[in-house]
Amino acid sequence: MYRARLAQDKAKELGIEIIPLPGYSLDLNPTEGLWKWMREEVTYAYCQPSLEALHAACREFLARVNQAPLTMVERLWPRWELDPDEEKLRVSA
Repeated sequence: MYRARLAQDKAKELGIEIIPLPGYSLDLNPTEGLWKWMREEVTYAYCQPSLEALHAACREFLARVNQAPLTMVERLWPRWELDPDEEKLRVSA
């Protein structure tokens, strides 16, 4: 939570509700999801032949996902509820 009085006062003035989150919330941090997505597509079960190739593959991934920002948001936005069918699959094991 923002502890600075100035930030709290400004948020209140703007009508912004500050919600305290746990210190480290992977599931609420879209950057973590982006890293995971990039690892899945760039390095999962594959070793790039050189550092330059890895760098190029990362740049290509970022260029591709930036071409479809709504797709990126849909994939990375935190989900507060699971699809009932997906939830059944996750729970029944």
